[in-house]
Amino acid sequence: MSVAGSSGRTLPRRLPGATVLQIVRALVDEPPARAAVNVAAALLRSGARAMVAGSPGMLVGQLQALGGEWVQFTSTTLNPIRLRSNARALGELIGGERIDVVHAYNGPGAWSARNAIRDTGAWLVTSYAGAPTARTEAGSLYHGALARGHRIIAESEYAADLIIRRHDVPPERVIAIPRSVDTARFDPSAVSAERVAVLRHAWGIRAGWRVILVPGRLVSAGGHVTVIDAVRILVNGGMRGVAFVIAGDSGADPDYARALSGRAEAQGIGGLVRRVGHCSDMPAAYAIADMVIVASDEPATFNQIAAEAQAMARPVIASAIGVLPEIVLAPPRVEEDARTGWLTPPSDPIDLARAVAAALALDGRVRQDIGARARRLAELKFSPARVAASTLGVYASLLEGGG
Repeated sequence: MSVAGSSGRTLPRRLPGATVLQIVRALVDEPPARAAVNVAAALLRSGARAMVAGSPGMLVGQLQALGGEWVQFTSTTLNPIRLRSNARALGELIGGERIDVVHAYNGPGAWSARNAIRDTGAWLVTSYAGAPTARTEAGSLYHGALARGHRIIAESEYAADLIIRRHDVPPERVIAIPRSVDTARFDPSAVSAERVAVLRHAWGIRAGWRVILVPGRLVSAGGHVTVIDAVRILVNGGMRGVAFVIAGDSGADPDYARALSGRAEAQGIGGLVRRVGHCSDMPAAYAIADMVIVASDEPATFNQIAAEAQAMARPVIASAIGVLPEIVLAPPRVEEDARTGWLTPPSDPIDLARAVAAALALDGRVRQDIGARARRLAELKFSPARVAASTLGVYASLLEGGG
């Protein structure tokens, strides 16, 4: 069956047979483009037609090998004249190719698409990454365009709430779908013992020592000071034989990175806390770890580290702010038998030390059970196939039920 759009043309009432155009900045190796290619693959399997518009990049060949179609398009311009020109070009493309759903992954692309779909009958879906900006900031106009889709995909329930309140959007228009994690790459069964051994040697981890990994860029919001202070508390309480590995790029703030090392030395724990810099083999880094700490001081709308660590079946101790309580499940939000980690107040070394001590004290089988639940949760929520399926569900809901 089909339905007439506002332009008078007939639209499909189901996803099979529909044409979907996704708009990204470029077909390069970055999350929006990878998401678009994954969605295109799912569309093609469903019997829909998949088109992706953006500047050229390494993913064009992958898209075309799947059977998807690439349209060269510059969607990131902030020039008002170019934006209007983009809107006209998109309008012609939508009409000429009989496109049913347009999905924009950035603000300028959403602005042009919103104007292009007028009188075409096409639906607009937007992916709203990050938190809304203040009304006084330059990016506010384009965030506003992202908030004008018929459906708005937020990367978490926390982000959805921010979007609803900032833009006064009806809650039913905002759908929380997280970013995906490559659960095939971040899979403990895919990491060889040799890779783990090489990394343990490179990091100077003694035989028999347990490892607690603190990944992420070395910036003040990362909570590394809280971790160092928690280690001092744990050592005072008798903890031995545990290495805390801070793995992350220090290029953004080298003074902060040096201050962290100085703080650890000043507290007499320099042998337990070590900075190893950027790690190119993060699956092996997670595989080494007995647990992972995400001690963020500032709320975020998504946390890739917490999701990757759980995909690697590692318990996570995280700050109870922003999106983290959605990713890391812990009482009282869930029952004890659903736990995948621990949540602690941000900037609180005492509570962080207590959580680390509790995790270290667990029986090995109990900790393995927590890790197994974390892996299942990651596959359920963050796998590329599941995220793409959820996105197709948004398209289908518009085609079948309307706005």
